[in-house]
Amino acid sequence: MNLSTDFTLSKFINTKKIAAYYELTKPGITLTVLASMLIGFILGSGSEVDYLLLLHAALGTWLIASGTAAHNQFLEWRLDGKMKRTQKRPVPSSKITPQQSVLFSMGLMVAGLIYLIAVVNYVAGLVSLLTTLIYLGIYTPMKRVSVINVFIGAIPGALPPVGGWAAATGHLGSTAMWILFGIVFLWQVPHVMAIAWVCKDDYTNAGFQMLPRNDPGGYKALALILPCLIALIPVSYGLYYVDMNSWLYLGGALASSVVFLYYGLLFARDRDKASAKKLMFASFGYLPAVWAFVILDLLLL
Repeated sequence: MNLSTDFTLSKFINTKKIAAYYELTKPGITLTVLASMLIGFILGSGSEVDYLLLLHAALGTWLIASGTAAHNQFLEWRLDGKMKRTQKRPVPSSKITPQQSVLFSMGLMVAGLIYLIAVVNYVAGLVSLLTTLIYLGIYTPMKRVSVINVFIGAIPGALPPVGGWAAATGHLGSTAMWILFGIVFLWQVPHVMAIAWVCKDDYTNAGFQMLPRNDPGGYKALALILPCLIALIPVSYGLYYVDMNSWLYLGGALASSVVFLYYGLLFARDRDKASAKKLMFASFGYLPAVWAFVILDLLLL
């Protein structure tokens, strides 16, 4: 008799459930948060980077950022179910129950906050707490009330480099740190507006008050997008001005800002979904490009 036993991993571990919980953390957005935190930490550290402290800061930030993303999906799971782009997320697709998602998200957020305060420093912990409170307590409900949510959401989105700086230094008193905040803040407005234009039908169906809903000609969106794209040029120059980075960063950051502005001008000309999609993809590349030039500048010069 040929007896065989199937000791596959899936027999003992529900891999689909684990994948659903991982999806709940919005890995792409969390990676962006970690990258921005890393830039703030490295620039705040100066010539001496404490890599063990960086590892602790990254772990704590990942925990609280993942929990925040997961809790956002818990708060909006009914609305997510009304949009094509989000209806397959773990909660609206019933891969995870709302009760499971809230326990998971709260556990991650509390663990991340305690870890940052206990192992890194209380300033980094408070910055992360403020990020979560603004994102979940103000921005998330404001998305259903007013288009001002774009600017409110840009605040917690721009705080990760501040948190990284705080983790490295234990304080928030630096011009360079606020320049980093400014870069991410100004990037986010055209980034979010472009996504809102591409997905405007979905947002309207779900009841989100995104600008394209009341701006068919695109002129109001343009009034928000272009000033931010133009302002990115002098603000990105700021890191060079305060001697945080040299000409290599400056050349790359200015070139990236000009390219980003170019796609904003295309949207200004056409103000349609096709030009918004081009601006959206340009926004996907802008921040990674600027951060790459920051790192290359520090490594090579």
